[in-house]
Amino acid sequence: MNGLSSIISGKKNEGSSQFISINPANREDILGTFANASLEECREACLQAKKGLEIWKKTPAPIRAGIISNFGKLIEKNKEALSQILTREMGKPIKEARGDVQEAIDTCYFFVSEGRRLYGQTVPSEMSNKELFTYRRPVGVFACITAGNFPFAVPSWYFIPALVCGNTCVWKPSEDTPYLSLVFAELLYAAGVPKDVFHVVFGSGPKTGADLVSLVNEGLIDKVGFTGSTEVGRHIGEICGRNLQTPCLELGGKNPLVVMPDANLDLVTNGILWSGFGTAGQRCTSLGNLIAHKSIKETLIKKIMDKVASIQIGNPTDENIFYGPMIGERFLNKHLENINTLIKSHHRVLTSKNGAITEQNKPDRFSGNAKLGFYAFPTIVDNVTENDAIYSTETFGPLFNILSFSDLDEAIYLSNKTGYGLSSSIYTSDIESAYKFRNEISAGMTSINNSTTGAEAHLPFGGNGKSGNGSRQSGIWVVDQFTKWQSVNWDMSGKLQLAQMDTNYINPTDYIVKF
Repeated sequence: MNGLSSIISGKKNEGSSQFISINPANREDILGTFANASLEECREACLQAKKGLEIWKKTPAPIRAGIISNFGKLIEKNKEALSQILTREMGKPIKEARGDVQEAIDTCYFFVSEGRRLYGQTVPSEMSNKELFTYRRPVGVFACITAGNFPFAVPSWYFIPALVCGNTCVWKPSEDTPYLSLVFAELLYAAGVPKDVFHVVFGSGPKTGADLVSLVNEGLIDKVGFTGSTEVGRHIGEICGRNLQTPCLELGGKNPLVVMPDANLDLVTNGILWSGFGTAGQRCTSLGNLIAHKSIKETLIKKIMDKVASIQIGNPTDENIFYGPMIGERFLNKHLENINTLIKSHHRVLTSKNGAITEQNKPDRFSGNAKLGFYAFPTIVDNVTENDAIYSTETFGPLFNILSFSDLDEAIYLSNKTGYGLSSSIYTSDIESAYKFRNEISAGMTSINNSTTGAEAHLPFGGNGKSGNGSRQSGIWVVDQFTKWQSVNWDMSGKLQLAQMDTNYINPTDYIVKF
């Protein structure tokens, strides 16, 4: 049996190199059969996107934005169904799944107005009878590779502004959520996006994504977007750099959460658990290093462990669970590998049970199917130092570290030294501490008295250092990723006028003030 390998200009194509989409809470539940798109399919998708660009870029921006408004309405109308698919395909608790879908709705409605605000400027000239203008123009064909942990929100962050700005798109979605990606594309077509404007190539493993990005070298792609690991982001950056392109890279994190001695520890505890274990720790903004002042560290640990004991893990369709399964088996295996290789003898593992949840070893309040699902216990590692590999390794699972500090300068140093710079947080009642942390942290995003996670559709999202190349998603700032500036000078004088040479600047007279 063949599987769906691509959607090119609305046509669904099949391939024989199969992979299946399964429910990580129940591996016997299969959502669909897919296949790896070939290099030829990737190339054809880009060629058709170039063809679609000629019409789409000439479509007035308010009309393009009107189609995005339709998309938002369709998502809103189908919000619960989409949320249920999302939960079934990647294991995110249903409450979080609804938030994932709502993020796409918010993004749609924000960018509807941006279709009427793709402003340029009229600039005064130094010459008579000459007008100067600036215009935003679409970049061109946008190729994007996304991860499976936010399978509806993150594609929306990329494609909604890209489309409003007049670009055409080729998408390689995560192999973990191909079924939801298929639905995403169908909703775009139903909203009115022309078939030649949006294309999808499916694939399991790195080959399809690598094939797609390689087409930058053939001049078929004008912009690349990528959400995923720092290692892959570096490779994409090299290819784009050789072609004088700047990609959108949204990469990993080892996000610090600093707790000052004057912090509200009850508030801190809730923020820590959400940052560390929400979505089973499978967020790029998840808590990596809890950095607690030595005077309150043990008191804080007791509060954390009391809360951890009440966490309910299990079936993601259950409204009451805190987190569900890992996204897939390979994520669980990587989490187990991290536990086995990164935790050393000098560390203090605070959680009594760690690793995979099984039929023989599961929490008392567990509500999932341990035999058929990919579940993991929460893990907390104390006595970590800056010299430990676990301190600077993104673990992407329900695991975080604890370090201690003596003063705020040391806390900021420990926050920055990992080399990542995505998200960060500080809990304090002192305005000066909050001000200092905000100014000296290297992360692209900072929270004060809130968790490391969470994004709103109208704020820029992205990181620095190993977390990204400075590109930003969301809000008005993302428009800079999907447009290029054109300067126009229109001379109506009927003669050649040379800037800086034929200007009639007025010189001052030689006047000296006397008193």
